[in-house]
Amino acid sequence: MAGQIVAYPLGQNLYLNITNRCTNNCLFCIRRTSEGVGYDLWLKQEPSPEEVLAAVQDPTCYREIVFCGYGEPLMRLEVVREVAEQLKKRGAQIRINTNGQANLVYQRNVVLELKDLVDAICISLNAQSADRYLEICRPIYGEKAYQAVLDFARCCVGQIPKVVLSVVEWPGVDVEKCREIARKLGTEFRLRRFSGTLKQT
Repeated sequence: MAGQIVAYPLGQNLYLNITNRCTNNCLFCIRRTSEGVGYDLWLKQEPSPEEVLAAVQDPTCYREIVFCGYGEPLMRLEVVREVAEQLKKRGAQIRINTNGQANLVYQRNVVLELKDLVDAICISLNAQSADRYLEICRPIYGEKAYQAVLDFARCCVGQIPKVVLSVVEWPGVDVEKCREIARKLGTEFRLRRFSGTLKQT
């Protein structure tokens, strides 16, 4: 654990970095930028729930505690659940930033396991169609990943108090079509501006 960043503050929020693993390999991923978020978030080993909780200290110092690091937090569903449960008892507001593929990973509706623990969930839509999503996000699950993201969002609506679909402003992304998808699903919508310099490969 020594020397790695598990919790990092940005603005009024505290972000929890619990895994490097992800089912996507997005073209705009923060890992591809030279600036990152100002922290070296690469984990040498995944922290235990106890280590994550120790890194938070007092959650009421922050507007939100956000599961969002270098990887997809719901790759460690049980850790998210355990940590969120403990932090809720301590007065925290919990948000998860996710790529929305957890139901595909676990082959069940994991939203039912999160609904009483999570105040908000932000799902990365990132494209207006399956073809564009495949091109930009390069999911390991291939063509079925995009539909899984939409289905996950539907599962969240009515179960989690605040559901947001987000897209990164990126060439080939039709923001207005994505906004309409969010409206039809009954979620909020957020446009994220890409910032950073992509590393030369």
